[in-house]
Amino acid sequence: MADFSNMIEGYRRFRQTGWTQQRERWDELSEGQSPRVMIIACSDSRVDPAQIFDTNPGEIFVVRNVAALVPPFETTPGHHGVSAALEFAVQVLKVSEIIVMGHGKCGGCKAALSHDLKDAEPGEGGFIHSWIELLDPARETVIARYGDDRSRDVERAMEQESVKVSLANLRTFPCVRSKERKGALKLIGAFFAISDGQLHVMDEQSGIFSPA
Repeated sequence: MADFSNMIEGYRRFRQTGWTQQRERWDELSEGQSPRVMIIACSDSRVDPAQIFDTNPGEIFVVRNVAALVPPFETTPGHHGVSAALEFAVQVLKVSEIIVMGHGKCGGCKAALSHDLKDAEPGEGGFIHSWIELLDPARETVIARYGDDRSRDVERAMEQESVKVSLANLRTFPCVRSKERKGALKLIGAFFAISDGQLHVMDEQSGIFSPA
């Protein structure tokens, strides 16, 4: 596995190949960015959107956090990192699509389903639990359907329900609602299965995820 010294070697390869080969593109990007797509994904090291979608520099605006979550719109004091990034993407960059991408074997979704960290102190799992409480509606849906079953199929159901929660929360933002209503913004739910490398896309009407 790579450590920082390995990563520096990777950076040098990038300077010699990727950056040099796309010098014209990097010159354009030095003047600004204009991605059309925002992707909200998990921090998990196995699900890098740029790698999964094989994109070039400047093509996607990415936010990554535990379980690919979007909190609902709220104006209470605090540090609203995801909301700030969303606001920038929609209002400044004027992206035309937002993709929420969940993934298989998601530790955040598993913890949200099990509530294993419910009584943990901040710094010992408490921050994680507080964040993934956003998935309580998904948890309720999955438990109502599967009861105490915790098989892999149930975990996948939780992972896909989490995408729906974030999509619903996106629609609580006035700027998102307004632009979606006008047809200027499209929301897309997706799920990446690590086990077979398959991307699944959610049908907006049925809520069913199918291979892309």
